[in-house]
Amino acid sequence: MKNIAVIGTGYVGLVSGVCFSEAGNHVICCDIDQGKINDLKRGIIPIFEPGLNQLIDKNVARNRLCFTSDIPKAIQRAEVIIIAVGTPMSRTGEADLTHVKQVAKTIGKHLNGYKIIVNKSTVPVGTGKMVKNLISEISRDQYAFDVVSNPEFLREGVAVKDTMQMERAVIGATSAKAMEVMVQLHKPFTTKVVKTTIESAEMIKYAANAFLATKISFMNDIANICERAGADVTKVSEGIGLDSRIGQKFLQAGVGFGGSCFPKDTAALLHIAESFGYDFKLIKAVMETNIGQRVQIIKKVESILGSLEGKSISILGLAFKPNTNDMRYAPALDIIPQLNHLGANVKTFDPIAIPEAKKQLGYICSYSDDLYETIRGTDACVILTGWKEIKSLDLEKTKRLMNHPFVIDGRNLFDLTMMQNLGFTYVSVGRPVVHGETTFSNII
Repeated sequence: MKNIAVIGTGYVGLVSGVCFSEAGNHVICCDIDQGKINDLKRGIIPIFEPGLNQLIDKNVARNRLCFTSDIPKAIQRAEVIIIAVGTPMSRTGEADLTHVKQVAKTIGKHLNGYKIIVNKSTVPVGTGKMVKNLISEISRDQYAFDVVSNPEFLREGVAVKDTMQMERAVIGATSAKAMEVMVQLHKPFTTKVVKTTIESAEMIKYAANAFLATKISFMNDIANICERAGADVTKVSEGIGLDSRIGQKFLQAGVGFGGSCFPKDTAALLHIAESFGYDFKLIKAVMETNIGQRVQIIKKVESILGSLEGKSISILGLAFKPNTNDMRYAPALDIIPQLNHLGANVKTFDPIAIPEAKKQLGYICSYSDDLYETIRGTDACVILTGWKEIKSLDLEKTKRLMNHPFVIDGRNLFDLTMMQNLGFTYVSVGRPVVHGETTFSNII
């Protein structure tokens, strides 16, 4: 059992801290945002993550978990300090390490004995050394400490499961003592531990996300070819995914990836490559394809409706994926403003993410958590998120409510034959378009 301070109560910090407390440690989750800390103390969780609320209530009640804005005190009480602050994409594409640097300086200022400082934020190669140098400089080397890289691999919507049942824990350390402590901390998660250097651990995180993003963009490019050739990308995905060397995950064609990791991590990896003088052409193509998929959705809407001026369009799903309220780099953030710019009246549905969407989109569209009211009276329906509520749509009711039975599906949720028999014009990704009783493939 260790005393752990987690600095940063965003997605990574909060989930990690809660799960470490569930494993039996005493955890203090810290943040400079007093409002967020006050909410957490009242049981108000800033993110939507299945199972997280219950674990917070359980471990607060057992005195293994608490929340504070008194970061200096938390640092001094802790044996292990986890840095889990945001590293957003800067204007140049590189990771913005402003928050990481500030935390390192704060740790250096309040160091009062040996600590293990763990970088869990996604950071470029060399950040571990930078953190170590900053802490040494500020603390004037009064106390010994070790810096560790321990990147997270959480998927939003299943982050608690991904932590409690980790596929692997990557630990980069230069000290045998720090490595052993981190290995012991991860034992309750019964996971395979990859022991490596700090630099390799930092690179593993970026390489993993960039490779998964590459699989998505590759299948989206294949989907675009399938549409022109009359092939079905879902069957292509199934066929190649059965090859054990390839695997079936991340081969689903769609509107492209979003969220807190893939967009910024691919951009950051590109910047890292360029900083070493390497022209990473593949990752440039991955990013270009991803943006292109959002443009394709607009073109598909126009191919059915023609001019969008004065047309009413329903957008089903705002969050970048189901079971999260995360709007970071969500396709909706690109598609809705463009539809609005082209003169469309946009109505949107999402069961969770509306408050977050309003912060970024404002009132260029209307919002509702009533699925069928969103659909009512619209000329076309665009699906951007695979929420279970959308997957289980009453399609006959949907058809009756719409002005025209036009559905553009960016997530390939429905069977082509079923949509054809129901009389929809149904445009998906990488599959032939169906229109009433006829199948054709001349729409983009």
